Amino acid sequence: MTRHDPETSPRRAARAEAERLATAALTLPVVPGGDGSAAAPPTRRALRRDDDAPEAGESEPRGIRRLAPVLLRRRLAVVAAAAVVVAGCVVAIGAAASGGGPDGSTDAVAQIAGPPAVADDGIPVPQLAAVAATATPCDDPAFTSALAAGDDAAVIDAAGGGQAFRAAVASGIAPCVSLSDPNREWLVVNKQRPYDPVDYQPGDLVMPADVRALEDSALRAPAARALTSLVKAASAAGVGEIGYLSAYRSYTTQKSTYAGRVAVGGVAEADRESARPGFSEHQSGMAVDIVPCNGSCKTLDDVAASPQGAWVRDHAWEFGFITRYAEGRESVSGYEPEAWHLRYIGPELARAYHEGGFTTLEEFFGLPAAPTY
Repeated sequence: MTRHDPETSPRRAARAEAERLATAALTLPVVPGGDGSAAAPPTRRALRRDDDAPEAGESEPRGIRRLAPVLLRRRLAVVAAAAVVVAGCVVAIGAAASGGGPDGSTDAVAQIAGPPAVADDGIPVPQLAAVAATATPCDDPAFTSALAAGDDAAVIDAAGGGQAFRAAVASGIAPCVSLSDPNREWLVVNKQRPYDPVDYQPGDLVMPADVRALEDSALRAPAARALTSLVKAASAAGVGEIGYLSAYRSYTTQKSTYAGRVAVGGVAEADRESARPGFSEHQSGMAVDIVPCNGSCKTLDDVAASPQGAWVRDHAWEFGFITRYAEGRESVSGYEPEAWHLRYIGPELARAYHEGGFTTLEEFFGLPAAPTY
């Protein structure tokens, strides 16, 4: 005789199945009945009826037989709902592929369809707008050749003139141009920019022709020629004779000059009116201290109020000179005004300096102020 297992008894199985179905009924959708009306889920009372037990000769409880049609209808409803969802997805995909969603957007197409088909003649090449690179004189062979040859006038001409050269240097797009090269007319030396080497000496020093010199002091050849032309033009304009006191000073000479100023007024006062050795524009051979002469020559302090001084302020740029230390610019240049101190930078740069209204080389070339060492 086979022993009865209470865990597999028909009554226990029927109860477990009834409880599972009751729980599922709470979440399944309503399925229409045979007459078209919604079939209500079986109640807990119906599930607990005593006639769940099988009658004699029956293999399963009558409750299960009653629930079978309900289960079948609910399972068919689930399958139908799934079919509706799948059909909706197919319709949505088809609609997207044929022209986008209801609002006309095509984002879905791009996400579903992937990249566009490749044309027979190959992948389309994107059309990119050309952007011109910033022009720099350092990429111009004519400019770099003139620079290598040491021809300052040709360099400036290749750049497009004095204003174009200044703009390129000041903006930083001409890194091949050095403002520290003592052999160049555009050299900038100040309290923050000493010579390199510190005892630099130019190799083309000459005495200006037909100009009264109060001491044996030369200039670089281009500056010497320009000074001769300036003096001649001033005389022709009727303003009187212009001579000069000092031009080139060597590193050694500047040592004694500066030391003499310190001995008289102290370091602070000397630094306002005289450069320390290795920092003086006179060492470049392109600076000259002029004096007014009418039979005899006067002092440096007489230049500002003289007819010669007034004429120089208006016309020196025409000959390639600028007044290096202007009135009211000590906070930038580092020196008190010197109406007598002319600096040669060449006619093209001097024109750009004058027409641009500049008063210091620092501002002209976009350099920081240099009021102190």
